[in-house]
Amino acid sequence: MKLLLIAPASEPWHHVGRNRWFNGKTFRFSLLSLLTVAAETPEDVEVTIVDEQLDDIPWNGDHDLVGITCMTAAAPRAYEIARRFRERHVPVVLGGMHPTFQPDEALRHADAICVGDAEGVWPRIVADAEATRLRGIYRADAPACLTGLRPLPRHLLKRSRYGTVQAVQATRGCPNRCAFCAVSAFHGGGFRQRPVGEVVAEIAALPERFFIFVDDSLTANLDYARELFEALRPLGKRWISQSTLTVTDDPSLVQLAADSGCIGLFVGLETFSENNLTSVDKGFNRVADYRERILCLHEHGIGVEAGIVFGFDGDDRGVFDRTLTLLDELEIDMVQVSVLTPLPGTPWHDRVADRIFDRDWANYDYHRVVFEPRGMTAAQLQIGHDWVTSEFYKPWRIARRLARTALRRKGWRYFPFEAAINAAYYGRVRRWGIRGFDPARELADVRIPAAGVEKAGAL
Repeated sequence: MKLLLIAPASEPWHHVGRNRWFNGKTFRFSLLSLLTVAAETPEDVEVTIVDEQLDDIPWNGDHDLVGITCMTAAAPRAYEIARRFRERHVPVVLGGMHPTFQPDEALRHADAICVGDAEGVWPRIVADAEATRLRGIYRADAPACLTGLRPLPRHLLKRSRYGTVQAVQATRGCPNRCAFCAVSAFHGGGFRQRPVGEVVAEIAALPERFFIFVDDSLTANLDYARELFEALRPLGKRWISQSTLTVTDDPSLVQLAADSGCIGLFVGLETFSENNLTSVDKGFNRVADYRERILCLHEHGIGVEAGIVFGFDGDDRGVFDRTLTLLDELEIDMVQVSVLTPLPGTPWHDRVADRIFDRDWANYDYHRVVFEPRGMTAAQLQIGHDWVTSEFYKPWRIARRLARTALRRKGWRYFPFEAAINAAYYGRVRRWGIRGFDPARELADVRIPAAGVEKAGAL
């Protein structure tokens, strides 16, 4: 049996040239979801993985089964790929976040749907495909046990095409229930951990020094994080991951993370408004503490990439200028700017359902506005998102940040990482025209603060 696993490219990736360093390699790392599926596949099945952002799809290959994973923005492309294979009578299975949230919709485009985790479910799907009885929706009776996971077949990826294929997962899910978060919704607010010994053994076997923890909240369980960092320390590796700022509640844990090789963390600041945070059930973020907590990470040689979101009900037209100023003042090293997106399956989608004007899933990519915000027009929200992204990654700002890091006492630890990510984001901004971005658009009207609207937090 020959199995083809595909990660479809969302708009606009499958319309642009591939192998561009700024558009591809730096931002691409190991396709953990498909590698997990490949690991769960019986050994007598021949597996091929295709990442459409970097590879062409072998439409005329002699494959017996096609598996496609997708998030919401890639769903239309996934459905198109499925259609073309099914026209050739090749059965197709869809899985991932969007099919999990919209299984009935996805089933109209496939022979079967894998809802939730693949572990424990995928071997049954393959067996049914071999017996030509593949049909319907497959799901596990309970969350998969993360003990004794099969080794990931990283050799199926072209190592040179990625920033790294050394992606590791120690935990799965997130115990927080932020209203806009698809991860929390996908795992039902659950949080599971792999045995520390198994995680460390996997990392020790990696041939290169640098790796990524593809965890949504690596430090959610502080005792587990401490045990993990202690075990990692002798390996001499370097790593990055995601965390909330609550990790800085214990500076000794931050020191231990740094000693274990941490050089960068993505932290979801989201907004500088306490009211906004409360409105999406993320009140554990305390705006007044941002400066002190970010300083703690910097003092331990850990770079900070902040997630910033625009479109909260408390945002007015002045939020963009205020946010950019505060990002500069807080000395944020990198930023990922997003539009608050009502992904299906999340509580936020249900709360703003009557304000959604765009149901084209391809536009649910966190960078295009699909609903009517309260404090401005949709067009102003789009312009403001684009403007902050463009301004933050202007060459002079990048140069200033890198110079600041170079002069910082332990900035040398994460300087190369910061330089690479800033360069990659700059490349994306330069090519933003693929979404119609024009940094010369008039922005004066979105930079005027509206009277009576909450200002940025007390920093």
